[in-house]
Amino acid sequence: MACAMATVTSTRPYHIIIFGASGFTGQFVVEEVARSAFEGPSGSLKWALAGRSRQRLEGVLNQAAETLRKPELRTEVEIIVADVSQADSLAIMCQQGLVVLNCVGPYRFYGEPVVKACIENGAHCVDICGEPQFLERMQLEYHSRAMDSGVYVIGSCGFDSIPADMGILYTKNQFKGTLTAVESFLTIHTGPEGGCAHDGTWQSAIYGFADSGSLRKLRKKFGHQPLPVVGATVKKRGSLFFSKEIDQYAIPFMGSDPSVVRRSQRFLYEGHQELPVQYSAYVGVGGVWSLIKMFCGGLLFWFLGKFGLGRKLLITFPEFFSFGVFTKAGPSRKQMEGTSFSLTFFGEGYAEGLDPSQGRPNARICTQIHGAEPGYVATPVAMVQAAITVLNEPQFLPIKGGVYSPGAAFARTTLIDRLNRHGLVFSVKRF
Repeated sequence: MACAMATVTSTRPYHIIIFGASGFTGQFVVEEVARSAFEGPSGSLKWALAGRSRQRLEGVLNQAAETLRKPELRTEVEIIVADVSQADSLAIMCQQGLVVLNCVGPYRFYGEPVVKACIENGAHCVDICGEPQFLERMQLEYHSRAMDSGVYVIGSCGFDSIPADMGILYTKNQFKGTLTAVESFLTIHTGPEGGCAHDGTWQSAIYGFADSGSLRKLRKKFGHQPLPVVGATVKKRGSLFFSKEIDQYAIPFMGSDPSVVRRSQRFLYEGHQELPVQYSAYVGVGGVWSLIKMFCGGLLFWFLGKFGLGRKLLITFPEFFSFGVFTKAGPSRKQMEGTSFSLTFFGEGYAEGLDPSQGRPNARICTQIHGAEPGYVATPVAMVQAAITVLNEPQFLPIKGGVYSPGAAFARTTLIDRLNRHGLVFSVKRF
């Protein structure tokens, strides 16, 4: 694979193409690629922007040049006009790059043509999707085709779900013995300016909720046997509980993390005979007032998300129905500067030399990932470092191409070290 990639590199003008660079998240991915250009092959990353509007892409490039004080970006970075609804334009785009960073969502509507074009035209594809139905359908329908083409399609390479997926691998590597179960708790910290998220994530959640039945049918098509439970079975916590671990109320995490981690654990078990880790994810929701807002918002979301008119209302007025958590404008840079996250993992298992099939777990570990604002700072860092890992470490990826989760693709790479150097700090904590 290393030889094939060297050939592609020598004949293609770009290492990375950012597709959807003028979108809300895309503009921050552009800035992160510009910051990390020296980490590319041979110390120089050749890259380009792609999207529907040349004018908007030029605007993003100008903004990045100004923000980063790098006026050379205006002349050194090329622009490719490509539209997700025009297959020919996607093919031309993919033929020019080694890795396509796909920032165009919701992926259930716009993701498949990009995956297809990448596989057919020999470009690896990295996205930041948090939609389990899209991620798992791409694996079901395109994994063998991607393997045949030697193309890596690696989904969920943003905050959904690199911290969770790589965090489980980090915890497992740090544990002295056999790690059998992990619970994670996410907490978001905002500064005096407060915080919010762009409504693209909100839209993905609405469509995912409305179509949850299809996900269950899709999973049956894989025909997977249940993963073996090693050690004591961990009971799921309730839908709302007070967590002593983070000293606030918590609920099950509704994002893609559990499904992504499960896919990685299956790959490592079936392909490398590594014992799977049971995983449950939770998110802190704060105190009583936060709880009341969350309950009201959740009730509205559940009720309106069931029918077409209700979904239209949710999409049209995200700020109202999410109590300000999601907005059409997204967070300001000041809000982003004041926001950070902590993802804390509490693991249990069996000390070295003990049989995991005998008795209760007798060893524990606590690890944590701390980072800057998750949606538009940590996500671009994770996505860009994933792409740079694909470029620089092909020998440590799965032997052939295919459709993979981050933990499956990057388990043998230095991605965790790379993330550490870019502000997503992995550490072992004391209980």
